[in-house]
Amino acid sequence: MERPPFICKKAPIVLKGYFMDKLSHLLQSLEINAEVFFSGNLCGIQSFEDNNESGFLHFVQSGSLTLRTEEEHSLIMHAGSVIFFPNGTSHQIEIAKSEDAQMICAAIKLPPSQHKKLISHLPKFLYFHKLEEQDITDTVEKIFREGFAEKQGRQIMIDRLCDIFMVQTLRKVVEQGTIELGLIAAQSHPQLAKLIEALKRQPEREWNLEEMAESAAMSRSKFSSVFKDTVGQAPIEYVTSLRMAMAKGLLQQNKPVGLVANEVGYENASSLAKVFKKHFGTTPKKWMQKYLNSR
Repeated sequence: MERPPFICKKAPIVLKGYFMDKLSHLLQSLEINAEVFFSGNLCGIQSFEDNNESGFLHFVQSGSLTLRTEEEHSLIMHAGSVIFFPNGTSHQIEIAKSEDAQMICAAIKLPPSQHKKLISHLPKFLYFHKLEEQDITDTVEKIFREGFAEKQGRQIMIDRLCDIFMVQTLRKVVEQGTIELGLIAAQSHPQLAKLIEALKRQPEREWNLEEMAESAAMSRSKFSSVFKDTVGQAPIEYVTSLRMAMAKGLLQQNKPVGLVANEVGYENASSLAKVFKKHFGTTPKKWMQKYLNSR
């Protein structure tokens, strides 16, 4: 029997502490909708096309399946596994002919204007297994159980559970170092967003506090305060962190250390190496060799 979809809308949450305050503030600025489009036994091969308008959430209640992405990633999913495609990446689900899998599939939607605030910062997919991420899979089970229940307070329960799921997912990727909430908050800030983009475009530029404050249309004192409150770092510290992150990306492409230094704002390889070692505990050359050897 086909079950009707449900809509899961964000509801404000109040959390204490600096780290959780940033999560709370971010979630309160988003309008998240989750709509179930399939619930039941799935068999054979099912394809899901690239969709920039919504992400996909798949929850395996029973059975097992093989999931393949367009980049040829392959995952074996069992009961209790959850996979989230924030950007709706193309993928395929395959169940062996002699088997079937009971699944629930949902579309996770955000208004286009809010997409860059969060979704564009997440990896192409996030995978959680029941044995490893019990709290997340427990929440997903409750979301869908409430979604199909005809009980008083159903919508409020779904609202709160969706908040919890997003907080748990964000908490996980932040702990893994996949995203930085401060950067997301800055890119959503009406005055800081333009500056952040300029810093990314021109990391080699000799940025100073006056230029950054002017770009953000603020006084120096106000800019320093707003930037640190939003990003969690002083402006100059953030520029250094950005340069180090970009240096890592260039080193992964096997570019010479001297060239990398010039591209991220340092005069020579030794200048970059000094700052790089302070941040990561090793030199750019050793870090690059270790990375290339691990591939």
